[in-house]
Amino acid sequence: MEHSRPPSDVRAKVDSALDGARDFVRAYDPELVVLFGPDHYNGFFYDMMPPFCIGAGAEAVGDFGTSGGKLPVDRDTARWLVAEVLGQDVDVTMSERMIVDHGFAQPLDLLFGGIDRVPVVPVFINAVAEPLGPAGRARRLGEAIGGALAELDQRVLVIGSGGLSHDPPVPRMAEAESPEVIARLIDNRNPSPQERAAREARVIAAAHTFAAGTSQLQPLNPAWDAAFLDVLELGTLTDFDTWTNDWFVEQGGHSAHEVRTWIAAYAALAAQGPYRMTSRFYEPVEAWIAGFALTTAEPAA
Repeated sequence: MEHSRPPSDVRAKVDSALDGARDFVRAYDPELVVLFGPDHYNGFFYDMMPPFCIGAGAEAVGDFGTSGGKLPVDRDTARWLVAEVLGQDVDVTMSERMIVDHGFAQPLDLLFGGIDRVPVVPVFINAVAEPLGPAGRARRLGEAIGGALAELDQRVLVIGSGGLSHDPPVPRMAEAESPEVIARLIDNRNPSPQERAAREARVIAAAHTFAAGTSQLQPLNPAWDAAFLDVLELGTLTDFDTWTNDWFVEQGGHSAHEVRTWIAAYAALAAQGPYRMTSRFYEPVEAWIAGFALTTAEPAA
């Protein structure tokens, strides 16, 4: 967001929406954040790629200018959530040393001013490493977590972090041709600062080309993004069970699967009863190679 700048009027609208979200969070004053987020081959690799993972300890790599360092993970709650989710017949793994990237750090930076301001339980949802399970599994994960959170005597804020339609230059194992790329997808947890900088520079350059309209990347799809947000607003979350993986890619690009984090977050809220969406913002931002949206929601009663 800070390396490829959209037109000033677009950024102003985004900043206004973020101000509204920060007001929403400040008024609620959460005691715990449960954060559903993706990874971009910074913490999870093909040497052991779980579909879901709850972190009992986590550290951010600090990519793309986001905060790095340890997250203040509520370890006891994280471990309890793992047991509760497994007890509801949903498979989830656990990590005592989860490595997270901007998918987790960015929302904490933007909403709280840093990654160390509030206790958090990070929940990883695989959204890039194929093969992927059906989107309905993310909904059931969210339901299981939301049902467990209802037992806590705390103000819990649930966040889903990820782009809507977008197809950035993330390598895919099925298309990888060089041994170097394959090796990076299998295990590249400790790249050198030079390697990380070069990787980020490639993505930023792709964003500049995309914004200029000279890219071969798949275009954003505001109509698909609107349809996705409509389902969230209506609360008909089981509709997502019919959205096939191929359709996700066809309509929104390979990284549109990141909306699984949104599905899980809204399902966690819905597990506690009807809800209402209190704000909805959307803007297709070519400079970020993403359909950018921001919503807030709360129980209806």
